[in-house]
Amino acid sequence: MSLSKVVCVLSSAVLLISIIIEVSSTAGAAPAEKPAKGATKKVDLGSGVTIELVYIPPGKFKMGSTPAEKAWATGIEGGATPGTVRESYEGEQPRLMHVKDGFWMGRTEVSVGQFKRFVEESGYVSDAEKPGGKTQVFDPEWKITAKAPPHPWISVEGKSWRDPNFGFPLRNCYPVVCVSWNDGRAFCKWLTKREREAGRLPEGLEYRLPTEAEWAYACRGGRESTYFWWGNDLRDGEGRLNISAVDFLPGRNKIWPLANAPWSDGFAFVSPVDHYGEKGRNGFGLADMCGGVWEIVLDHFDPKGGHEDLYFVDTNPQPVCRGGNYFDVPGNARCAVRLGLQSTSYSDSRDGFRICLGVPRG
Repeated sequence: MSLSKVVCVLSSAVLLISIIIEVSSTAGAAPAEKPAKGATKKVDLGSGVTIELVYIPPGKFKMGSTPAEKAWATGIEGGATPGTVRESYEGEQPRLMHVKDGFWMGRTEVSVGQFKRFVEESGYVSDAEKPGGKTQVFDPEWKITAKAPPHPWISVEGKSWRDPNFGFPLRNCYPVVCVSWNDGRAFCKWLTKREREAGRLPEGLEYRLPTEAEWAYACRGGRESTYFWWGNDLRDGEGRLNISAVDFLPGRNKIWPLANAPWSDGFAFVSPVDHYGEKGRNGFGLADMCGGVWEIVLDHFDPKGGHEDLYFVDTNPQPVCRGGNYFDVPGNARCAVRLGLQSTSYSDSRDGFRICLGVPRG
């Protein structure tokens, strides 16, 4: 064999060995590890402000409620108004749904301090603060009488997340309210841009509002279908959530009318985020998933029930809000409760939002 042929054979052998080694190495490489359920991370918003996220693994759950649950919600203990269409929004029966991608979710609703940091850096003006903007707030002149409906809310100009008309000083640890679907989306876009420019945003992910399916799955904390994230017994909710309870309204000797949780939760209006600590966190480690403030999600409202995939409409979108609020009776603060807001710019002193870090949607 000539010298040139020998060199050629040796080169081919070396190349073949290299390919074998490379293939073997790739085949044996461990895939990138996914975060464990309950893993946490803190995101730096600047100026000493952070936001904590909790990892939620893929899984399945049941969206909606049973006729028995609806009957409890509108019964004596649940206290919701019977004979309305409100409970029908939950669907006729629970439907099995799958959340196929894991995602990170805010441990709490976005707080006043976190939203303030966003506004300081971006110069953002919320919908309620824009010319002609209004927001729904508590009416301090509201009188509790036998004939007056128990809905002490008025739409006014000049109020916003900076002053929701609670009648007491706003604190950074409260959940931000009087914010719209548009405002929540703007916060998420700002955070996405900020983290991407800093090189801290994982590839293929973005900050956004959770989809309705993600929110409902996360709310249940790993349970398939119960009234509340801890189970079906309201009595087990003591010390876990902020709803209409035995607490005097500011400057008054009266509590919210109609049905109330039979204990004091410490607050007639909003409570600080994560105020109830470990007892107020569900199986995923998320705080305040029932009661507190309504949480605006990404989906548009379908009165027939929630969807597994993101649901958008082309005309007159009404964003979905979930979870109930501090004014709600127990039956209106369940995992399955859902309502549609008037518009993408509507805001209310009972509404806030929670962020998600996941694959892009919408």
